[in-house]
Amino acid sequence: MGYGRIEYLSSMIVAAIVLYAGITSLVESIKKIIHPQEAEYSIISIVIIAVAVVVKFILGKYVKRQGEKVDSGALIASGADSIFDSILSLSVFISAIIYMIWSISLEAYVGVLLSGFIIKAGFEMMMETINHIIGQRQDKEISNKIKDLINDEKQVIGTYDLILFNYGPDKYYTTVHLELPDTMSVAEVDQLTRRLQLKVYKKMEIILIGVGVDSYNTKDDEASRIRNDVQKLVLSHDWALQLHGFYIDIEQKNMRFDVIVSFEKDFKDAVEIITDEVQQKYPDYKILMIPDIDITDV
Repeated sequence: MGYGRIEYLSSMIVAAIVLYAGITSLVESIKKIIHPQEAEYSIISIVIIAVAVVVKFILGKYVKRQGEKVDSGALIASGADSIFDSILSLSVFISAIIYMIWSISLEAYVGVLLSGFIIKAGFEMMMETINHIIGQRQDKEISNKIKDLINDEKQVIGTYDLILFNYGPDKYYTTVHLELPDTMSVAEVDQLTRRLQLKVYKKMEIILIGVGVDSYNTKDDEASRIRNDVQKLVLSHDWALQLHGFYIDIEQKNMRFDVIVSFEKDFKDAVEIITDEVQQKYPDYKILMIPDIDITDV
């Protein structure tokens, strides 16, 4: 399952190479500033440097473009490394021309400046790769596309708690919770689930590995009224981003619902505050609130 993440490890290695190149260049440039040496350039060396600049830049752009086409972080990082290398060579080329014409040595100072940019780029590449490995907030565009596909089904009232599991570039598995009418049978839910799995895979090549079901009250107008009241109460808090999965059993006096809580709010406090407020308004009911993580923008 995790072999697709080798791509991220490869990207990390290339990012480390870029960082090493930037740090090495910085150290060498500082040494030349502290202990300046008289430069010696010949026409042949200038031509070689100029050719190297062009070849490295073209190669870097090509490799980076191919990496973007196939969504390969390793290729993108490798292309960026080649482009940075060409920029370093360009700085040497410009410094050599200036030295040959005006006898002013700028190579070390230009090297310090460019080394800073390379170190910054290498660090950003490294952080992006680490984020993929340890986990990051999931792609909102992908999440919305999956939700749109699911919500096209007439039985689906709402789609929530969608989680994407990343196992490499463009390799996703996903789970989701659906709000479905409380009149659906298990057989109907099974048919819907299988249809959605096939639909999501055909359209997006993402495997829907798990579907949770939240029942939605359709038989009682009183349940709809209470749902609206509870939703207004919950969403009056800035840190309560969404209410879903609401179901009430009026005869048994049970009420349950999920609330997406922002990262700024402590989950335990959120549960206590909302449960107490709803309990005060509906003292005869047993309240069960489940806090959800704000994985994507709702």
